[in-house]
Amino acid sequence: MSVEAKLEVNGQTWTLPALEGSEGEKAVNISDLRLSTGYITLDEGYGNTGSCISKITFIDGEKGILRYRGIPIEELAEKSTFVETAYLIIYGSLPTDSQLAAFSDLLTQYSMLHEDMKFHFEGFPASAHPMAILSAMINAASCFDDKIMHWQWKNLKDFEAAAAKLISQVRTIAAYAYRKSRGLPFIYPKRTYKYTRNFLHMMFSAPDEDFEVKPEVAKALDLIFLLHADHEQNCSTSTVRMVASSQANLFASCSAGVCALWGPLHGGANQAVLEMLEQIHQTGDDGSRFIAAAKDKNSGKKLMGFGHRVYKNYDPRAKIIKKACDEVLAHLNISDPLLDIAKHLEAAALKDPYFVERKLYPNVDFYSGIIMRAIGIPVEMFPVIFAIGRMPGWIANYKEIMEDPKSRISRPRQVYIGKTLNHYVSLEQRQ
Repeated sequence: MSVEAKLEVNGQTWTLPALEGSEGEKAVNISDLRLSTGYITLDEGYGNTGSCISKITFIDGEKGILRYRGIPIEELAEKSTFVETAYLIIYGSLPTDSQLAAFSDLLTQYSMLHEDMKFHFEGFPASAHPMAILSAMINAASCFDDKIMHWQWKNLKDFEAAAAKLISQVRTIAAYAYRKSRGLPFIYPKRTYKYTRNFLHMMFSAPDEDFEVKPEVAKALDLIFLLHADHEQNCSTSTVRMVASSQANLFASCSAGVCALWGPLHGGANQAVLEMLEQIHQTGDDGSRFIAAAKDKNSGKKLMGFGHRVYKNYDPRAKIIKKACDEVLAHLNISDPLLDIAKHLEAAALKDPYFVERKLYPNVDFYSGIIMRAIGIPVEMFPVIFAIGRMPGWIANYKEIMEDPKSRISRPRQVYIGKTLNHYVSLEQRQ
């Protein structure tokens, strides 16, 4: 049975088509609203607007559900790896042995940056934020590949090479950005190392000695990548889709995603968690006073890393990463006052009626920030880690745009509230 919606304005009624997604999500299609009625809809922040139809990721925030291509995040976290999950997200199904081997081989093949890119890194000051470097260098990398620079969506083989190059090189760029900020020489990737271990090697090895990567650490970081691989139409993903709609190349579109992710309300959220913990520590508090202040609306204190705009239940990723967090901290046996404060905040918030009633549970940003600090990743690199993990989702959304024959350039409307017709006044008359 077809479902229709009706819009009535000033006594006139228009019929609008309705549609329903495969998981029961309902929508009213207003694509032709302005042409037929002269009206547009206003939805600042797009919180109630569907900008696309997608097959990639499903979220039910009320029930705490996250699925990549229909597969629950819990199953992928337990049984898969970041590389395998990246293939799933981009290509729509889990790879066979041969497909996974071929994809992994491409990642190895394209892990090196062009040597001339070293000069680009040298142009940044030591104080440059790694996200600024990451965004700029992703764009710069496209200049060294003519097929990417002058992109045309022609065949899947060209896309496969471009996608593998971006997923592989983003970690190399990220590691180089870190070492640039520390005044350290660059460490080349090793063909024998797997994806996440190779990233840690490029981050922390010395020129004459490889960094010892503990399996538990590599597994935890791989899990962080996997849990962040896609998250539906958030700020950065929608930015990638909007840039891609202009037929910009893959690297340019994902570079824009990095810029959108940089903000503290998005990819900088786990950085905000560590900054909060540092502030608490500097005041000599174990977290108790801060929790009390967070419950006072007039205090200006906010408990970072708790609650989520989408999930009105426990963030499913937080349940998974909490276990990994506990394992890493136990294995590394680290003594860190900030981590002690974090554990105290977690325990207090999970049993405090104020936070429980409001469903302000620790989210994925809270635990991932703790893990990254324990590993030794500096706080300014946190959003960079997020960007590495999110790359498969951005690439999949780019692919979806390019494969859609009905895709057109994004062009939002606005409600203008400025001056009506005005006229130029000469400089003399303005005195």
